[in-house]
Parts: sequence; structure tokens; C-alpha cells
Amino acid sequence: MENSDSRIEVVLLACGSFNPITNMHLRLFELGRDCLNDTGKYKVVKGIFSPVGDAYKKKGLISARHRVTMAQLATESSDWVGVDDWESSQKEWQETVKVLRYHRQKLNHSYSTNNFDEAASLSKPGRKRKREAGGRLPVRRNQPSPETKGVPQLKLLCGTDILESFAVPNLWKPEDISEILTDYGMVCIARPGTQARKFIYESDLLWNHKEDIHLVEELFADDISATIIRRALRRQQSIRYLVPDSVLAYIEKHKLYTAESEDQNSGVILAPLQRYTKESKRP
Repeated sequence: MENSDSRIEVVLLACGSFNPITNMHLRLFELGRDCLNDTGKYKVVKGIFSPVGDAYKKKGLISARHRVTMAQLATESSDWVGVDDWESSQKEWQETVKVLRYHRQKLNHSYSTNNFDEAASLSKPGRKRKREAGGRLPVRRNQPSPETKGVPQLKLLCGTDILESFAVPNLWKPEDISEILTDYGMVCIARPGTQARKFIYESDLLWNHKEDIHLVEELFADDISATIIRRALRRQQSIRYLVPDSVLAYIEKHKLYTAESEDQNSGVILAPLQRYTKESKRP
């Protein structure tokens, strides 16, 4: 392994509903960090959860206020993973590539003075956001070159469901996928039984960027999803040990995830499908 001082520092960013956040969501960060660190080329220094805003309009999506709070509770014991509420606080749905651009610029701003202490304070981004609520940094495209000393690379952390969603018509813009892969790169956690490599091979766009996709094979089968957890809660079944205890206590205190909440946004078209379908119909 290369000397740690020569490794490229990386920040992992996970975008999603986190409805609710689960132990598996937390596990993604550990797997992603191990994968990159084991290459000897990278050193993961921070992880960020970025819950999607309410304007995403996904069925069963509860208020971002609750989802952000649960994510903050879930990461309290972590010394390197935190929560950022910029995406969730926007009135309109933000494309993933715009969220990446925002965090890229935020990193550039934080590291611009080469002040290590200031940069390290971002290890819990959600806490800093309280001082920045409503603030918006200028958004610029493209990562700095690897030679830019002190500024970590930013990579998108996700599961194979995100990778496979690239093939859903009008869910993603091809140019956004290309930018994500070219300017940032992905760390994709593949559950047992998924065919991530086959999916990459069958997509010309993904195949051309295969070197920018780090596939991580999850060796321990865990099919527990947020959807299954919400179903269990509606049926008054236990979800203990599937989510952090603090998250479970919060759900019980606020009586979240009922039959009524699952009908939230029922019949409403998902925000990206609304936006991109309209754009595709323009002359």
C-alpha cells in the first residue's frame, strides 16, 4: 500500500430519501470507505448523507424535517459521517448532479485557505448547516485536478438500484449521468444476487466510464429496505436492530409511518419524470 500521505483524499456523498434511514444505509459508508482505502490510492476522510427534499414527490415520503433529524440521530456516534440539509431545504427538487456541484464548491470554499481545522469541522456537516441555513454557495462544475493540494475528491455513494435507475426513461438526463461519472465517479454497493457488472456491460454510457465506477460486493446478504421497514411499522411489527435505537425512538415518539403517510404523494408523478417528460416533448 502506498504511503497514506500520498493517497488522494475522498469525500463520499449519498443522496436519497432515507425514509427512514436504516442500519444498511450506514453500512454503505463503511463498505465504500473500505473499498477505496484498500486500493492504496484513496483515503476516505468524510461521508455525507444528503436527504432529498419534499418536492421529490415520492410516494410515502414523509417530511424532510423528520428524515433529516433521524439521519442526524443515526450518525451521532460516527466520527466521520454526517448529514447536510441543503438539498432537503430547497423548495424545488434538485438533480443529483446539482447536489454534487454544490458540495464540490463547498469543499473548495472550505479548503481554499488550507486551514485544516476549518476543514475538519465539516466532519459533521449537518451541524454547520445551522449557521448556513438558507445560504447558497456559487455552484461550479468539475472537480479540481488531483494536484490541487488539500481539496478531496467527491464521489457519489449509492446502491445498485441507483445504477439501474439510469436506464429508466426520463428519470435521468444522459448529460447528467456523464457528468457524474466523468467529474466525480461512483462507489456502488452491490448486494448479493444483483447483476451490476452485467448492467454496466449492457450500457454503452456506463461501459465507457467503467473505470469511474467502483463496484463493491456486499458479502453479507441484507435485503432489508426502507420500504420493508415502513410496511412493518404500518403493521405494528418490530423493526428493532434494523434501524439505530435513536431512530426507532424518534419514530415511535412522533408516530411516523402510518397507512396515511404511505399514501402521501399517491398518484403524483415523481419530480424528475415530470420535469424531463415535459422537456422531451418540447419542439
